[in-house]
Parts: sequence; C-alpha cells; structure tokens
Amino acid sequence: MPELPEVETVRRGLAPVMEGKAILSVILNRPDLRFPLPARFADRVSGTRIEKLSRRAKFLVAELSSGDALIMHLGMSGRFTISDGTRPGDFHHEIPPNPKHDHVIFHVEGGKVVTYNDPRRFGFMELWPLQQMAQYPRLSGYGPEPLSNTFSHAWLNEALKGKSGPIKSVLLDQRVIAGLGNIYVCEALYRAGISPRRRASTVPGQRAAKLAVAINDVIREAIAAGGSSISDFKAATGELGYFQHTFSVYDREGKPCKSCGAPIRRIVQSGRSSFYCGTCQR
Repeated sequence: MPELPEVETVRRGLAPVMEGKAILSVILNRPDLRFPLPARFADRVSGTRIEKLSRRAKFLVAELSSGDALIMHLGMSGRFTISDGTRPGDFHHEIPPNPKHDHVIFHVEGGKVVTYNDPRRFGFMELWPLQQMAQYPRLSGYGPEPLSNTFSHAWLNEALKGKSGPIKSVLLDQRVIAGLGNIYVCEALYRAGISPRRRASTVPGQRAAKLAVAINDVIREAIAAGGSSISDFKAATGELGYFQHTFSVYDREGKPCKSCGAPIRRIVQSGRSSFYCGTCQR
C-alpha cells in the first residue's frame, strides 16, 4: 500500500495540473470503489475549482470552491495518470494502465485529463464539508506528520511513554505518527539501531532522539526519491520511484546487513513483515 512518500509524490505530480484549475466534467465508469461514491458525485464536483491540493497522512485532500473537500485514498493499487484531452469525452492515455480499471476520469481546465485507475478497488473518494475536516472520521485522532513542526524528539518521548507494545507496532499506529507505514518504519528503526521487538516504553531518551532523526531522514529521502516502486506504484507522471534501491533491511530477508554482514531477519508483527538486523538493532 502506498505510504506517505508515495502519496506525497502523487500530490506533487497532480498539483501543477489540478491546483487552481476548474474541473470541467467528471466521468464515472462505476458507482463505487471500496465504498459507494457520494450521491451526485459527478454533479457536485463538476464546475468547481480546486483551490488547493494537500495531503494528510496517506490521504489526498482537494479543497473545492464549493466548500467541499474531495478526499481521495489510493488503497493498495490505485494510481492517477495525467494525459492530454482536446475536449470532454475525447482523451487518451500517454501512460496507459489497463483501461478496464479506469474508474473516475476528471477533465480539468487547461486540457488535461486526470484518470483514477484501480484494479483492486481498495481506494476510495469521499466528499466532506471543508470547514468540518477536523471531524472527518477517517482522520480523527491522527498524530502529527513526521516532517511537521509538531513532531520532535520531545513529542515522541511523551507519545511512547507507557506504551507496552513493540515499538514497530506502536509506530504503525496512525494516532502516534500520521502517515508512517511498514516500509519506512523498518528502515527508520534500522537507522536508529532499535529492534522492532523492543517495548515502546523503553525507547524514550537517547533511543527516541535517534529514532526521531531517523524517521525524518528516511521520509525526506524517500520523498526526494519519488517514493518506493514496489508492485505497481508509479507517480502521476508515470515515473517510478527509486528509494527501494537504497533499502537497508526492508524485503532483504537473508541478505547481509550493509553494516555488519549478518543476515537480515524477518518476523511478523501485527500481521506485517518486520525486517531487521539482529546484531545492529537492539
């Protein structure tokens, strides 16, 4: 599933095409994705202007001139592509996915067509009053963004106090840090020298200081690399991310640790694979 760096990469690809532009029309090729699309979705979105395209955790948020927020989640296989279209109904894909799975098509002011393609249909789109975003239930109670001013060593110290679960599982809790996912938690824990098995309540202090820096560094580097292209992730421009080429532990079970040479281990925690070096991470 795309994590924060991948969703931010998609946002950066879409922003020049969609931000400040009117949505001329919307074509729906089915009435639902993971959930049913909102009632009168095409009518409510068509004719509005996208004032701002932002990201919160793993969600894209388009602020519409109508006063609604168009909230979009990529799920496991969702992706956007950008193509040229001369008029509504007449478009082509410069970077074609399987057109069978083109579910939502936006014709945007300036002649661009933005297509949402999702073979597995785990993604979704919802409309929510912009002034009530703080009450949007799917983001309710989320913690700070890793690169925000709120997130710091001191904040992480407080967030981990009293948490008895493994640090890996705690970091995947979006109420602790918003947007972190399995790949980047594995990589950050490796850089900080912390075992994914370690109880979270034992991390505050020097370990938390290293971990806060590692989280920020990993997220910044991954965004700069366009995310990680595992499975079928591509940016809206069709480009592959390349952070996967720098993985230290993720998906490297049995391969030598880049620091000490010991084989990378894999365990399952909270239903997710954790990759780590048993020698370098304590």
